[in-house]
Amino acid sequence: MQLETAPDISGTVRKVLRALPFPHIDPKRIVCMRSYGATSRARARIWSFPRIWQQALNLPAHYVIEVLSHHFDKLSEDDKTRVIIHELMHIPKNFSGALVPHRGRKHRIDRRSVEKLFTDYRQAGKK
Repeated sequence: MQLETAPDISGTVRKVLRALPFPHIDPKRIVCMRSYGATSRARARIWSFPRIWQQALNLPAHYVIEVLSHHFDKLSEDDKTRVIIHELMHIPKNFSGALVPHRGRKHRIDRRSVEKLFTDYRQAGKK
């Protein structure tokens, strides 16, 4: 598997963060990568930076959003944005380096919740 930085994805992340209510996310601590040759069926995935690593390396929490080129790059721009929104929804409100699961007591990361935020994103772009 090969990896490279993905400045185009970083740009999309910044646009989404300006338009949607994710005030807890620090875009400077989100790293975006594109992978080639990964065997996963996922279009993208988010990687955490657990507290033990933060303390061992004396660094604050960071996240990596990886897009899997062979699945992600062929999507429409709208679907790419939906995927990025989905990955950002995995970042907890305390930006701790942990990840939010797809289902919890008070939340759900699914097609409907992503679509609501995507609609809000599109509306913010029209203002």
